[in-house]
Order: sequence, then structure tokens, then C-alpha cells
Amino acid sequence: MTQDAGGGTGAERERARAEQERRRAEQAAGAAQQHAERAEGAADVSVEAAQVAEVEAAQAAEAAEAATVVDERLETLIDEKRMPEHPEPFGHPGRPLSRNSPFVLGFLAALGVLLAYYLVQVVTDARSVIVLIVVSMFLAIGLNPAVEGLIDLGMRRARAVLVVFAGVIAAFVGFGFAVVPPLVEQTTALVETLPDLVGDLQRSERVRELDEQYGVLDRAQEYLASGNVGEQAFGGILGVGRVLLSTVFSAFTVLILTLYFLASLPAIKRQAYLLVPASRRERVTLLGDEILSRIGSYVGGAATVAFLAGISSLVFLSVIGIDYALPLSLLVGLLGIVPVVGATIAGLVVCAVAFGESVGQGVACVVFYLVYQQVENYVLYPRIMARSVDVPAAATVMAALIGGALLGVVGALLAIPVAAGVLLLVREVWIPRQERL
Repeated sequence: MTQDAGGGTGAERERARAEQERRRAEQAAGAAQQHAERAEGAADVSVEAAQVAEVEAAQAAEAAEAATVVDERLETLIDEKRMPEHPEPFGHPGRPLSRNSPFVLGFLAALGVLLAYYLVQVVTDARSVIVLIVVSMFLAIGLNPAVEGLIDLGMRRARAVLVVFAGVIAAFVGFGFAVVPPLVEQTTALVETLPDLVGDLQRSERVRELDEQYGVLDRAQEYLASGNVGEQAFGGILGVGRVLLSTVFSAFTVLILTLYFLASLPAIKRQAYLLVPASRRERVTLLGDEILSRIGSYVGGAATVAFLAGISSLVFLSVIGIDYALPLSLLVGLLGIVPVVGATIAGLVVCAVAFGESVGQGVACVVFYLVYQQVENYVLYPRIMARSVDVPAAATVMAALIGGALLGVVGALLAIPVAAGVLLLVREVWIPRQERL
């Protein structure tokens, strides 16, 4: 029994050992399988790495080949530069001059001075044509508000331009038929009676004292009594014809150019604004339209002031019995367009004629024009122009004087709207820029 028990215990031990060995073998087999899987994965990675390396090697070979080609081309170019196929007969040209070179700067400065001198000569020679163009553009801008008003009523621009232009032509023609015949008659009578007017002035004691010192009235009476006033004033019959032809041609040119500018004004503005950079085009367009609007309003305002001056003069001169009321009133209206000095000069002429007829009429004219000048300068003109141009009184006087000195009557007419445009640019562009500094 003891042996059987001992034998059973030994078998169980052997069985336990076998079980342990079997477990160890299974663990070893599992570890071996894991190692095999790892080895298989490593082999796959190695294959992929080998493929990537092969691709990179091919790319490197292509890059090396391309670099070799570039080197060969570069060497070829260097060789060609060193040894040109067709050498220069007078040697190789040197390096180009720098723009900052003193020679280049001096040459460009001299060229600019010559170009400026040439442009000044061209402008001087073409002054009359340029004046006609500027006046035509000025009139077109002045008539544009009327055209825009008709367009707002539903009329097309071409038809609106024709209506406005036809109205202007009709007004001038009607004014001519109404004014020219009596104007010619009364002007002729005025010229014929000028010697008598000078004689009336001679009878004045104060005028006689001045005449004794300078002898002006005697020479004037002899000149007027010669009967050649018109011929001597215009240089003879040919001179009169030349002046008339030149005036008619200039008027016709102004009419044609005004019609053209008035019809194509939107296109002209659009093309002009395209010259401005896109980033600033909107602001420049707004400022430009405002300046053109003020110029147009100024033309209408100046015409209104001149019309009121002419009508008031006609009424007053007719009431006091001046014989030459119509031509004198027309003179007042025409000169009234010229700012600052036009109405004053016209008033002096009218007063001189009135004093020739009688002292009372002369005094009445002096009082009337003194009062009217105050009303026009401080009531009519500021209220009419305040809606169009915002220019201080001092700037108005200076602009008119400078414009008159440069371009005469045309310069005086254009000076105020130009000054208004400059002041607008100063207020809207220059001053805000200075405030941001």
C-alpha cells in the first residue's frame, strides 16, 4: 500500500512537470510566433523603405543630370561672353549710366527746361485759340445745369442739348433784332454829337481851368470834328472789316465748340476721371463734379447780376431822359459781367455822358451808380454768388486782378470760379491732410 501510494505521488509529480513543460512550450511557441510576426512586419517596412530609397535615388539622379546640363549651359554662356562669336568693332560697351549720375540728372534738368520753354512758346502762339477753347468749355459748363434739368424731366441728353442751345441762339437773335437797329442809330448819333458834348464841357469853369493847363478838350474837339473817328479808331475801312470778320469767326467758333462740349461733357468727364488711380477715383470724381457745379452756377449768377445791372440802368436812364439810354445800358450789362471793375467802369462812362448833357443828370447818375454799386456789392452779388461759389471778398478781388493781368477780360471772368475750385481743394484735401500730420 505504501509503495502504491508512493508510486501515485510520483506520477502526479511527473504529470505536473509535464504540464509545466507543456505550458512553457506553449509560451515559447507564442513568443516565437510574435517574433515571427515582428520579423515579417520589419521585412515589409524594409521593402517599403527600399522602394522609397529607390525612388529618391532616381530623383537624385535626375537632379544631378539636370544640374550637369545647367552647368554645361552656364559654362557655354560664360565662354560665349568671354569669347564672343562676333566681337564689337569698337570694343565692348561699358556699364549703363546710373539714373542718379550727375550727368544724367543735369541732362534731364536741361531737357526739362528746354521743353518748358518750348511749351510756353506754343501756348503763347496759340493763345487766341486756347482762349476760345477755354471760353467754350466755360459756357458749356454754365449751360449744363439747364441740360441736366431737362434730363430730369425725362428728355434725352441729345434733345436737351439741342433745346437749350436753340434757346440760347434764339435769345441772341431776338436780342440782336431788338437792340442792334436802335443801338446803331443811337451810337451814330452819340458819335456825331460828341463835339457838342465836348463844347458843353468846355463851358464849365473847372474843366476850362484844366483845359488851359493841358489843352485836352481842344485836341479832342479837333479830333472828333475831323469826321474820321470811326476810321481812325479801327485803322480805316480794312481795319473795320478785319475786326468784324475776326469777331464773327471767333463767335462762330465759340458756338460750335460750346455745342460740342455741351453734348459730350459726360464723356469728357468720364475719360478725365479714368486718368486718376482707381483708389482715389471716387473722391476725385466727387470733387470734380462739385467744382464743375460751382462753375455752372457762377455763370448763371454772373449773367443774372449783369442782366439786373443793365435793366436797372435802362429804367433809370430812361426816367431821367438820357438820349442814349439803350446803348449805355447795354454797355453797363456787358461790363457788369466782369467782376469788381466792370460795373464801375461802365458807371463812369455813363456819368461822363450824362454830365455832357446837363449837370443835374450827371449828379443823378453819380448818386444812382454809387447807391447801386453798394446794393450790388453787398446785397445782390453776395446772395446770388453764395449759392454757387464760396469765395471771400478779398480773394475775389485778388483773383479778378490776377486773372485780368494774365488774360485780360477773359482772365477776370474765369478767375473767380478758378479761385472757388482752388479753395474747395484746399478745404477738402490740403487742410485735412495737414490735420492728420
